[in-house]
Amino acid sequence: QVQLVESGGELVQPGGSLRLSCTASGMIFSNYALGWFRQAPGKQREWVATIDTTGFRRNYADDVKGRFSISRDNGQKTVFLQMNNLAPEDTAVYYCDGRYGNRWLNYRGQGTQVTVSS
Repeated sequence: QVQLVESGGELVQPGGSLRLSCTASGMIFSNYALGWFRQAPGKQREWVATIDTTGFRRNYADDVKGRFSISRDNGQKTVFLQMNNLAPEDTAVYYCDGRYGNRWLNYRGQGTQVTVSS
């Protein structure tokens, strides 16, 4: 079955950078658009970024635009989220998900914790 495993989160100072990874198995990776979501304590899960199957079309939430960059490596079955100029408001558990056509898998993995604090 489908499995998505996130990694790369850690404690970082404001203004710092992190690169998150999400590696997939049990799916034809290149057939799926991929996205990153995050959930901060006490808040609902929110969408962060999406990359289409070709890797050319990328969309970002307004509050991360210009700071975050999503990319994918179909050979490694991995999607990345490069996060620069991190702010305390970016503190959250980050999750990845796959979308086939217009339907998200709504996969619930363990996520990876990003904490931005001095």
